[in-house]
Amino acid sequence: MSLKRGCEDRLSAGFQYPFVNGFEKGLAGLWEAGRCLVVADLVRTCVEYGKAAAGFQIVVGLREGFQLVVGRHHLGVALERPPPFRLISYWKRLPLALSLPAQYNSESMIRPTVLLGMSGGVDSSVAAALLVRQGYDVHGVTLQVWEHEDDTVAVSKRWEERGCCKVGIARYVAQTLKIPHEVVDTREIFRAGVIDDFLAGYLDGTTPNPCVRCNERVKLRGLVELADAREINFVATGHYVRLAQSEGLPILQRAADLKKDQSYFLYRLRQPWLGRLLFPVGGMQKPEVWKEAEGLGLPVDELKESQEICFVSHGDYRTFIEKEAPGAKRSGAFVDEEGRHLGNHEGIAFYTPGQRRGLGIATGRRLYVQQVQPATNTVVLGTEESLRRDQCDVADLNLFDPSLLTGSAEVDVKVRYATPATPATIMPLSEGTLRILFHEPQRALSPGQSAVFYRNERVLGGGIIQSF
Repeated sequence: MSLKRGCEDRLSAGFQYPFVNGFEKGLAGLWEAGRCLVVADLVRTCVEYGKAAAGFQIVVGLREGFQLVVGRHHLGVALERPPPFRLISYWKRLPLALSLPAQYNSESMIRPTVLLGMSGGVDSSVAAALLVRQGYDVHGVTLQVWEHEDDTVAVSKRWEERGCCKVGIARYVAQTLKIPHEVVDTREIFRAGVIDDFLAGYLDGTTPNPCVRCNERVKLRGLVELADAREINFVATGHYVRLAQSEGLPILQRAADLKKDQSYFLYRLRQPWLGRLLFPVGGMQKPEVWKEAEGLGLPVDELKESQEICFVSHGDYRTFIEKEAPGAKRSGAFVDEEGRHLGNHEGIAFYTPGQRRGLGIATGRRLYVQQVQPATNTVVLGTEESLRRDQCDVADLNLFDPSLLTGSAEVDVKVRYATPATPATIMPLSEGTLRILFHEPQRALSPGQSAVFYRNERVLGGGIIQSF
C-alpha cells in the first residue's frame, strides 16, 4: 500500500491517532520519530492550518467541513491562521510532512498556549470551552477596565445587567474548565486610550466609538502584549469575526452569523497580530453558542446581552460627560440651514447628527441635528431630508488592503454598526485620506464614527469620518 493511500484510508475511516504505535515508524528517514508527523494530501483537504491536540504531540491540517478524530477531540473547522511550522517534505507539490517548532518538540508533549480574554459573557465563556476541547493550554484573563467587579465592592448595576467584565462568571467558567484565570488591571490605559478620547471627541463636536478604540488600544493590544511578555503562542477572544488566508497572509472576514458580526469593531486590528489571533465562535451561529453555554452550566436566562457603553453605568452618556467634563455645559445657538437662530442649546457635546429628542425646540415641524460646528459652538438643525449625504472623507486609516491608497475601488461600506453595508466608490485624496462616494445617499453621517470597507466577506480596513 502506498504511503498516500495508507494515510487516506486512516483519515477517511476516522482513524484514532494516539500516534505512538508503529505508524510513524514506517516514515523513518523523513523525520525523527516522535518529533514530526505526516498529514495526507486528501482530495478534500489540504495542509493549510495546524493544531496540537490535547494529550498527543500531533498537528493536523484541515479544510472546513472535514472531520478528523484525534483521540477524543473532533477537529472539524480549520484554524484560520498561518501554520506555525516549516514544511520539510512535499507530495505532488502539496505539503506532506511538517516540522514542529521548538516549543512542541519535547517529550512532555507541550500543548500550544493561548491567552484568552474572558469578559464573563456568554461568547468568551464558550470560546474558553471550545479551546480547551480543541487541546489548547488556555490561560484566561479578564481585563479590568472600569469599575471594580469584586463581590465585596458595591457597583452601580447587577452583573446580569452589565455589558462586560463579569468577573464572577469568568472565574466560574475557568474553575469549571480547570484553567488558570486572573484579573489584570488596565484602568489607566483604558482611561487614557478610551475614556479621554471619548470625552475629547464629544467636546470637539464629533461622535466617537469607544468600542472601536477599546479593541484597538486596550483589549486586543493588551492581550497581544501580555502574550508576548509571557511567551504565549496565541491570543483569543469571543468576538464574532473570522480569519482566513489570501496570498499567504491572514485576512479578517465577517462572522458566519451576520446578525452578530463584530468586524466593524475590529477593523483597527494590526496586520501583524492576525497570524496569532483565534476567534473560536466566529464560525458559529448564536443559537449554537447558547447551547454550548447551557452545557457549561451558565445562567443563560440571566446573561442578557447589552449594547450599553461599559463605563456608563449611571444614566446615559450625556450624564457621564457632564460628570467627567463639567465644562461641556456651554450654551450656544441652535440655527437652521440658512443660519437663522432657533434657540439655545446646552453644549455641543450633548448633540449628535440625526438626534431629534431633547432639543427643546418648537417650530411646528420635526427637526433633527444636522451638523455640529465646534468652531462657533453652533448646532445646525434641519429636516429629515437634510440629513442625507452622498459623500464623506475618512482619515486615521487602518487598511488591510494598501491598494485602496493607489486608485479608486468599488467596495461596500458600513458607517455604523447597526446598519447594513452599502455600495460605494472610494478614492484616495491626500496622503492618509480617502473619499467615499456612496451610490445611495446615507442618513446622518457622524464625524468621529468609523467607516469600514468590505469586499464580499473580507474586511479591507476603514477610517474615521471627518467633519464636513
